[in-house]
Amino acid sequence: MSDVPPCPNCAQENTYPDGTLNVCADCGHEWSPHSMQAPDDLPEMNVIRDANGNALSDGDSVVLVKDLRVKGSSITLKVGTRVKSIRLVEGDHEVDCRMDGGSFMLKACYLKKV
Repeated sequence: MSDVPPCPNCAQENTYPDGTLNVCADCGHEWSPHSMQAPDDLPEMNVIRDANGNALSDGDSVVLVKDLRVKGSSITLKVGTRVKSIRLVEGDHEVDCRMDGGSFMLKACYLKKV
């Protein structure tokens, strides 16, 4: 019995290894054995999560869960302030948004998805 998995194209078990690829003898499909990892085996890509653990995405609406003082000014962003159309960015501040007081970069741990 072959330890090569069945063909992902036609689901037939008539497959064999050929160098670095697996080949299906029935349909001729070739695939890399490393590309057949199950989705659970793949590492989770940089998913940004809010204070409750919900995944955030571009365009979501969020609410502040804590009063935040803006560094370098006298502005305080109040708890419960709703922010529409967030944009996710790389870095230590994951969320870029625009509110009445201007544009801000916020950490996702202070936000809750609405």
